[in-house]
Amino acid sequence: MGIRLGCIADDFTGATDLANNLVRAGMRVVQLIDTPPAGAAQAIDADAVVIALKSRTVPAADAVEASLRALAWLRSMGAEQIYFKYCSTFDSTPAGNIGPVTEALMDALGTDFTVATPAFPDNGRTIFKGHLFVGDVLLSESGMRHHPLTPMTDSNLVSVLGAQTTREVGLVDHTVVADGVEAIRARVDALREDGFGMAIVDAVSNDDLVRLGAAVQGFPLVTAGSGLAIGLPANWGFKPSRAAAELPPPSGHRAVVSGSVSTATNRQVLEYLRTGRPAFSVDPLRVAAGEDVVGQALAFAESHLDDGPVLVYSTESAETVRTVQGRLGAAEAGELVERTLARIAQGLVAHGVRRLVVAGGETSGAVVQALGVTGLRIGPQIDPGVPWCAAALPDGDTLHITLKSGNFGGPDFFTRSFALLDEEAA
Repeated sequence: MGIRLGCIADDFTGATDLANNLVRAGMRVVQLIDTPPAGAAQAIDADAVVIALKSRTVPAADAVEASLRALAWLRSMGAEQIYFKYCSTFDSTPAGNIGPVTEALMDALGTDFTVATPAFPDNGRTIFKGHLFVGDVLLSESGMRHHPLTPMTDSNLVSVLGAQTTREVGLVDHTVVADGVEAIRARVDALREDGFGMAIVDAVSNDDLVRLGAAVQGFPLVTAGSGLAIGLPANWGFKPSRAAAELPPPSGHRAVVSGSVSTATNRQVLEYLRTGRPAFSVDPLRVAAGEDVVGQALAFAESHLDDGPVLVYSTESAETVRTVQGRLGAAEAGELVERTLARIAQGLVAHGVRRLVVAGGETSGAVVQALGVTGLRIGPQIDPGVPWCAAALPDGDTLHITLKSGNFGGPDFFTRSFALLDEEAA
């Protein structure tokens, strides 16, 4: 029946997060790693395609260019609606990239209005009166205020998005959303008449997102975190189906590569270390000093893979991250860690790892590119927003991989993910 929904995600873990929710709502989903070359025809057996970009923290002009290239390809494949996906914590700076990319997509699609809602209640991301909450605290009081690349110090999303756009940004508040689909549409019509081009939409529950999903049926463009995905598939008649998440059976060694500095991933690393399982810590300063940290990590892993999973991590506290950035520079430190972990992941796969957990959006992007992965079939959910996926390696083997946003997952995520994969295959 062709591609119904074409999605553009601004990082790799966000792409799988979105794809996961679409699969759970009954759509068969393929995730592509970057946009295929212009004119490249592909036979894609899926209801939705998610193109994963690495555009969240690049210069705004580069993010716009990459997003428009993805849009052109998706439209050439017949996508009926476009979904621009960003992080549930609205990761951005006053210069972008959410606003500039949204405006560029609107212009290309010839639409004068779209919605914006990073809400994902299943993971504690809710919006009330335009303000984003992370759990029980405002975004500006959460761990995101210390993010090394996109520190979020303002919880008012109308203000945050307004600083990045030339269009006026309005609000569809929770009282309107609670009144249902027709009330949402009426509010949108009123905002349009008043000259607004975008609107933050409140959502404090999944029911709110379902109502919003129905209300935006037929919109050329929607922008959101992954939460809105639960409300869109029904517009094409899809219903939840276990078959949509089927993957080939897993095999091979197990490993975890973690580069996130988020609070949630720090807890996951600490919980893993508490169990006494094998783990190797990557010190960016040792890498910068010229030590063969990659070789050391792989030698350690090779001696423990039979007893796996093995964890290789560079996750540290916010204070330690600031110290490293002070000595190496923020961008340089991040790129150094990404390159190092990507090379380690390559080595792990060469040593027979075929079940791999990767934590952190930037790390995930570096790893899949280093492995030569070009597409993922989305499988069963581990935790809200995090599915297992299957990828074809260049040598033809199947790699089961999960790309976990740093902010997602419970404390025991690293070990529980492998148990779930084995249960699904049983």
